[in-house]
Amino acid sequence: MDLRLPKLGEGAESGTVVSLHVKEGDTVTKGQTLLELENEKAVAPIPSTVAGTVAKLRVKEGDTVSVGQVIATINESDGPAAPEVPAAPKKLAPARAAEPEPAPEEEEPVEDESQEVSDAAVAAAPSIRKIARELGISLGKIRGSERGGRIVMADLRAYIQRLQKLTAGRAAPSAPPPQRIDFSKWGEVTKKPLSPLRKTIGRRMIESWNAIPHVTQFDEADITGLMELRKKHGAAYEGKGAKLTLTPLVIKAVIAALKKHPVFNASIDEAADELVFKEYYHIGVAVDTEHGLFVPVIRNADRKSLFELSKEVNELAEKARDRKLGLEEMQGGTLTISNQGGIGGGHFTPIVNRPEVAILGLGRGVMKAVVKEKKIETRLLMPVCVSYDHRVIDGGSAARFVVDLIQAIENFNEEDVRL
Repeated sequence: MDLRLPKLGEGAESGTVVSLHVKEGDTVTKGQTLLELENEKAVAPIPSTVAGTVAKLRVKEGDTVSVGQVIATINESDGPAAPEVPAAPKKLAPARAAEPEPAPEEEEPVEDESQEVSDAAVAAAPSIRKIARELGISLGKIRGSERGGRIVMADLRAYIQRLQKLTAGRAAPSAPPPQRIDFSKWGEVTKKPLSPLRKTIGRRMIESWNAIPHVTQFDEADITGLMELRKKHGAAYEGKGAKLTLTPLVIKAVIAALKKHPVFNASIDEAADELVFKEYYHIGVAVDTEHGLFVPVIRNADRKSLFELSKEVNELAEKARDRKLGLEEMQGGTLTISNQGGIGGGHFTPIVNRPEVAILGLGRGVMKAVVKEKKIETRLLMPVCVSYDHRVIDGGSAARFVVDLIQAIENFNEEDVRL
């Protein structure tokens, strides 16, 4: 039996093989993981739908595979029949903004034209044949996703959509191809292919930068008192299994500022030409890992205690570093926080995480001499950077938001910290 890649979710048609869990000749059970597939920033297992022996692996690590493509051939053993349509892995359900890139112009939108067969030899219902005949489409050019290669309406619809994308792509003026530069003519070089994750990050950054007119507001917050509260109560948090860091403290302050300035918690619905004000507060926290940048989202952060926020920030950061985050755990944010204080550096210009309209960047706190009540004092000042979408937020609104945010940081209520 040929095992095909199951449907991954709405709008997702492909992924990259990051690891193989079996080899040819291995005996597998129904539900056993055959490989792990990366789609956008999520990695999920693809299970076998039957029990048997792996006769042939049709993919290797690094391959990009599409829905319906054969990934392995299994010699089935006796047992219950596999379901005709494998369930889609939940972790691979993508955000609307993360659609697969359209096929290059020169690609034909057919599954395997070299193996095209006559319409009569294709497994399909009479209703599918009738529609294809009326539209002038050869079923032999379509790879069926059902058992035995049977073509269903979803396969026909996907084929037509690919035809439409191809037509639109050919109608548009083509961009000049990237220029190849031989860097080795100036000295020794080492080449390393871009990982699928790095490509995804790059594409999203370009999309956000090109779509959003960015402005960044800079200031400094006195976190001397905040760090004293952290030091005072940190041991109590650790005693209950949570680590009190600066990030959950800032999340509390951010929510207070967002409630005063709801436009920072909004998004533009470009299709409807509307500004959507959200009544929930889902805060994204950027996590730096050896694989790249991940932004898990803390949902309903306004309803959680500082202890709950501290535990969740730590848990999500660990999941990000271990590549255990599901794609749904990185969706739905209303504002993102990027804290570089643990690494170093001062002010920077973070890129807005579309479709959000603002992002908060935090730098490393530095001891500085400050004039306070006509006296010079040494205080710990933290760089604060707020990048925002100038289509939605004006400079005056941004300045007021930053003022209120800093006040919330500098006047943090100890009762919110105490366990």
